Amino acid sequence: MTATEARQPESAQLGAQLKAVRMARRMTLADVAEAAGITKGFLSKIERDQATASVATLMRICESLQISVGELFDAPSGDVVRRAAYPVINFGGVGMTEFLLTPRGEQRLQAILSEIEPGGGSGDEPYSLPADVEFVFVVSGRLAVTLKDEEIVLEQGDTLTFAPHAQHTFRSALESGTTQVLWVFSPALPSRD
Repeated sequence: MTATEARQPESAQLGAQLKAVRMARRMTLADVAEAAGITKGFLSKIERDQATASVATLMRICESLQISVGELFDAPSGDVVRRAAYPVINFGGVGMTEFLLTPRGEQRLQAILSEIEPGGGSGDEPYSLPADVEFVFVVSGRLAVTLKDEEIVLEQGDTLTFAPHAQHTFRSALESGTTQVLWVFSPALPSRD
């Protein structure tokens, strides 16, 4: 067990949350799977936390459920989020743990800290996000971002700012050790209240 795995509370499991939303909307596995472009079996595994969706797949599942990804994360209310209370979130992808650093209701911006294991990242399928700007800061390690078919390798201390509606992917570019990345979106990823 890695230090990252040890920090994940039970609430990090997103599958039950997805299933609860699907059931509340009286949608079948087939309805959501078809709308998201995946198989019923894969969606069932995601709901049982036996499989992890790529970022792009999670975005399509949420779209089919008419919710934003941000609605799946329960951050403490208020302006202060203490380090020990960072909620673990699952934004999709593989080999990473992510923490929501901003309060859930914050609309001006959203900050997420990712700890990415070697080989981990968003997955191979490019995705886009509905925000005006995305800021990336590599706290430690090395991150490869593919943006518009161009791979950009960021080292510790490097930053990247871009329009997240452009198709992109990311992955840790380390062979060993953890890459830590701070992501900031402005405005915050929308909630479909």
